[in-house]
Amino acid sequence: MPELPEVETIKENLKRFVINQTIISATVFWPNIIKRPEDVSEFKHLIAGQTIQDIRRKGKFLLFELDDLVLVSHLRMEGKYKVHLSEEPIDKHTHVLFRFENGEELRYRDVRKFGTMHVFAKGDELNHKPLNQLGPDPFDDAFTIVYLYQKLAKTDRVIKSVLLDQTVVAGLGNIYVDETLFKAAVHPLRKASTLTKHEAEAIWEAAIDTLQEAVTLGGTTIRSYVNSQGAMGMFQQRLLVYGQVDEPCQRCGEPIVKMSVGGRGTHVCIACQK
Repeated sequence: MPELPEVETIKENLKRFVINQTIISATVFWPNIIKRPEDVSEFKHLIAGQTIQDIRRKGKFLLFELDDLVLVSHLRMEGKYKVHLSEEPIDKHTHVLFRFENGEELRYRDVRKFGTMHVFAKGDELNHKPLNQLGPDPFDDAFTIVYLYQKLAKTDRVIKSVLLDQTVVAGLGNIYVDETLFKAAVHPLRKASTLTKHEAEAIWEAAIDTLQEAVTLGGTTIRSYVNSQGAMGMFQQRLLVYGQVDEPCQRCGEPIVKMSVGGRGTHVCIACQK
């Protein structure tokens, strides 16, 4: 699943191609992707004639800011956006298509069909699901050491599960949580309430530093992630533990091991992360 750095990279690339483009019509080949409004005909009616003014990001969500509306899009496991010329063949996995006045099309492709789209009146998008359930983004001012420490102190869940909880912090996923906890030297099975303020600060700093580095490098390419131009992210070359099973730890030389935490594959150095 694309995480914060991948979605940020997609956002920045898309802005180069679709800002100030006016949507003349939308075609929906797989209606289940449209969650709000439930009536696909109403969705297409609302979108038609709207111009894309900006694209924002909240956690793992893309927010297309239109004239009067905001289109909230979640890519889930395999969702991808790409701009095409209208005469180009439409791939069988293309499920939503936005036609522009200039003859180009923004196509949403999703092999697994897990992605979602919601349309809200502009300014109302944060008051409803799915965005109203999200915690602060790691790059938000609200994501402070004090905020994180207070959240951790109130729960006996293991730290990895807490960091994956999008209501606590939005945007972190499996890859970047593993990398964050390794940098902070915290074992993923530690109960959150047992962490000291110093350890919480180490996690806070590691999360922000890891995400900033990943954004700079265009995200991490694991399996099928590519950005909106078809290019791969390069952060996988900097991964310290994720996907490094049996490789020597870059700190101590002990082999990286893989375990399951909350049903998620988890990579850890059991020597460095006590």
